[in-house]
Amino acid sequence: MKTLTSHETPLRRGGRPAALLALLLTGCSTSLTAAPTPGPGTFFVATNGNDAWSGQLAAPNAAGTDGPFATPSRAREAARAAKGQQPVTVFLRGGYYFLKEPLVFTPEDSGTAARPVTLAAYPDERPILSGGRRITGWELVPGDKGLWFADLPAVRQGQWFFRQLWVNGQRRQRARHPNKGYLAVESLPDVKAGAEWTVGQSRFKFKAGDLKAWPTLKGAEVRVMNRWVESHLPVMSVDETERLVMFSKRSVFKLDPGDPYYIEGALELLDQPGEWHLDRAGGKLYYLPMPGEDMTRAEVIAPVLTQLVRLEGKPEVGQFVEHLTFRSLGFAHTEWYFPGGFDTGKDKAEVWPPPKAEVGGFAQAAVGVPGAVRGEGVRQTSFDGCAFVHLGNYALELARGCQNNRVARCDLGDLGAGGIKLGETAIRGADAEVARDNEISDCHIHDGGRIFHSAIGVWIGQSPGNKLVHNHIHDFYYSGISIGWTWGYGKALATNNTVEWNHVHHIGVLSDGDGPILSDMAGIYTLGLQVGSVIRNNLWHDTAGLRYGGWGIYFDEGTQGILAENNLVYRTTHGGFHQHYGRDNIVRNNIFAYARDWQIQRSRAEAHRSFTFEHNVVLWKQGKLLDGNFSGTTSNYIFNSNLYWREGGGDFKFANWSFDEWKQKGQDTHSLIADPRLADPAKGDFALAPASPASKVGFKAFDLKGVGPRPGK
Repeated sequence: MKTLTSHETPLRRGGRPAALLALLLTGCSTSLTAAPTPGPGTFFVATNGNDAWSGQLAAPNAAGTDGPFATPSRAREAARAAKGQQPVTVFLRGGYYFLKEPLVFTPEDSGTAARPVTLAAYPDERPILSGGRRITGWELVPGDKGLWFADLPAVRQGQWFFRQLWVNGQRRQRARHPNKGYLAVESLPDVKAGAEWTVGQSRFKFKAGDLKAWPTLKGAEVRVMNRWVESHLPVMSVDETERLVMFSKRSVFKLDPGDPYYIEGALELLDQPGEWHLDRAGGKLYYLPMPGEDMTRAEVIAPVLTQLVRLEGKPEVGQFVEHLTFRSLGFAHTEWYFPGGFDTGKDKAEVWPPPKAEVGGFAQAAVGVPGAVRGEGVRQTSFDGCAFVHLGNYALELARGCQNNRVARCDLGDLGAGGIKLGETAIRGADAEVARDNEISDCHIHDGGRIFHSAIGVWIGQSPGNKLVHNHIHDFYYSGISIGWTWGYGKALATNNTVEWNHVHHIGVLSDGDGPILSDMAGIYTLGLQVGSVIRNNLWHDTAGLRYGGWGIYFDEGTQGILAENNLVYRTTHGGFHQHYGRDNIVRNNIFAYARDWQIQRSRAEAHRSFTFEHNVVLWKQGKLLDGNFSGTTSNYIFNSNLYWREGGGDFKFANWSFDEWKQKGQDTHSLIADPRLADPAKGDFALAPASPASKVGFKAFDLKGVGPRPGK
């Protein structure tokens, strides 16, 4: 039986936004092929509509006296009035709908199982709910042959500021240094021996020539990567003589020499095509076009809104937003950034250090960044075939009290933060307030962490019973999937989650070669109580950590009661499987191949059983087999009935022991060291030959040719 068909395709990074725009305009798919028939409960919205019309015609009539609505908010009001009598469908015609405020749905907008409310794209058209604003009126900078500018009075008046820009459907880079790659922190003058790692700094020393006291420096920001997070640090000053850069915020954790960073947002850094700079004081946007771009015709959009849609139920009093469907809609152009004058100057002291410097980031997963579409108290609602692209935050967030919802066949890409957040960090006592039993299926979630590099493809917090199946997740600087939010063995709710048939790759290192810039990540990362949860039939590959921790499957602090089976994990930097510490986990019938430094890791010895590792195939050609702490008795961990093979031969150890010594400890007594006879593992084909010795250790071949989104679903 073939373990994996060789189906890897060239995957994408920097040049993809054009494809994403095409997706928005053409749609993922629509379930209708014929024009919908006007009638009771059917409404239309179009960019050439009028909110004073009936909304019951798909296009304006010849007399110009009736036709579709102009705005989604007007259609929502019409749907609210008509619901309950029949199913209600609002069809949005193609084009951009530039929202002035988020579109809000309350329990009053709910449908029923028999009479649902649907907002859908008109067949073969793609409506886009945009939180942005078009920028026009471009002129050449006098005396400059290539630089253009647009005058923005709202910026000059302090009413608008943004850190993202899209030109002709492609994300453009805010003026940055270096243009590619990263600088490295030289030293930390304020860090003493034995300093607490959880306390960050407000300055560091840079290497000679890396930074300068540019005239527009005070509008700039350093983004420095450390451990598993990034810190966003507004620049106060640069001392070129002492080579010190000082900030009005402090880093999330203690910085270390060698930590990568870059600086963006100063006019002097605008030095290559595709870069831009926003002059806050002068109210001008400067842009250096890409080759062939005509700024007199270019479509330039900058974000205004943080959120596009809010679903506002009240689960604490039993009021829910229910039975809504969003089908084949586009959501684009948002931006969230830290509130409270993060870099506006009002929180900056005249002298360094700033008093009570706030932290410039989040402790993990950019967890405080909200979704561009966000719900609380949402039930039996679906997002089907939608596109969430060109966003500055997480794309979709289903938080407190969101239950039995479905996100299917959606494309989420070009994301400032992550893809989808399910649940919360808080543990809710009332069942109605617990986010649970949601499904994410057949989605493509990719190209995230553009601003918040530590964001996750799919994050599940204190939330049980969710299904994450047949998704394709790739190109994130941090973990692809994260489940749980309890460190240790305390109370936790992330139980009975199912992760099956997902394809997750290029985590930490991107498919264009950028990275790694963070550490301590994995294809899937778990925390705390996970009883009843399953990780099965998934494909994980190409995960890389900077200093440590580029794992495939990573059971972090307190992970308990989880089963991982029939997974293929290969090309990682620090191991196919790692358990920091936990209890009674089972890892069986997986293939772990081609990790760089070591293959399997256990970090903490505990009195109870950490995990059982059985019926697995482990293949490698460099590095160690086992790493970490394998002290303790036989009952503290169990290895048995596994097949091990190091390509090219050579002796290797089982931690500190030979194979015979390892077996004398009671480990791997029924295991083999033998060539598993795989078809072409170097090229991603892990099919077992009929005579493979893997069957002798009880390994059962599995086929992953159906991994990722299912065609036709």
